[in-house]
Amino acid sequence: MNKVVAGIDLHSNNAMVGLLAEDGRRLGHQKLQCDLKQIVQFLDPYKDRLESVAVESTYNWYWLVDGLKAQGYPVVLANPAKIDQYSGIKHADDKNDAYFLAELSRLKILPTGYVYDPILRPVRDLLRRRMSLVRQRTALMLSFKSLYTRTTGQAMELGRLKKMTLSEATALYDHPANQLIAQEQKRHMEALTQSIDKIEQAVIKDAQDIPYYPKLKTLPGVGIILGMTITMEVGDVGRFADAGHFASYCRTVDSQRTSNGKKKGDNNQKCGNKYLAWAFVEAAHFARRTDELCRRWYDRKAAKTSTVIATKALACKLAKAAWYLMAEQTDYDPKRVFPELAMKTQH
Repeated sequence: MNKVVAGIDLHSNNAMVGLLAEDGRRLGHQKLQCDLKQIVQFLDPYKDRLESVAVESTYNWYWLVDGLKAQGYPVVLANPAKIDQYSGIKHADDKNDAYFLAELSRLKILPTGYVYDPILRPVRDLLRRRMSLVRQRTALMLSFKSLYTRTTGQAMELGRLKKMTLSEATALYDHPANQLIAQEQKRHMEALTQSIDKIEQAVIKDAQDIPYYPKLKTLPGVGIILGMTITMEVGDVGRFADAGHFASYCRTVDSQRTSNGKKKGDNNQKCGNKYLAWAFVEAAHFARRTDELCRRWYDRKAAKTSTVIATKALACKLAKAAWYLMAEQTDYDPKRVFPELAMKTQH
């Protein structure tokens, strides 16, 4: 029985499906609505012969990938960030895009992405929404402090701002317009804080059941929030062959391209996970302030290069250490991370 591969070019309101035989012949294509029943109906005659169904990783792939998997289709998630698009092709459209995905899949050269556990995925996405709310709250705090400085010439301490009541915020100003903006900004801050707290309480219940979480909290600079973030973003650590691959996925590895000792440009900096990149840079900042060995290693690196490079390098070390904690289910051992500094400390 000849095998068949499918490619689906997914959009916000439609999906173009293309089918290829194992010898590369085009068997047919159709533009369908974003409706699982329609897509399954089109694929169903080929189900027993389908070797793979390649779905483009767009912002709205959850429903399609999960739905097809639930019905027994061999789905793979195509990673567009790693695909060299249509080199030398004069004309490209949705039909050719779908066939292009199928062709890469047929040739076994399709770059694929990780399909996160659909049970934990909503929890991970909830934690990502928390980050958005924190940024909104931070923007409000900075705006509140800026207004106070402009009108009084004094600096507003963050601790004072957090403890301030609505009436106290209003009493800072004489002009009604300033009173109103101070009151409303403070009200929004309190509402955001309540939402952030609710999200944290909900996520930590699920994170605590994952073995990675307690191990990651032994890592310098990693507390409750960063521990939850790393845990939920990693998913299955087994998908990373080693610590180096994991550090690269966390965007802590230099992406520059060199030739003959000269920098020729940057490679794909979007490959990897931006949330893990943020988490390990934050962990590096906390670690250099709270952990003696991390601080000593950072200071020595910064003296030779710069603070930015030293922070990224420390983040890389922490990311590699995190892989061992998760993959080997061991606790953090500073002697393995900083062997030269640990020996000096003992002496």
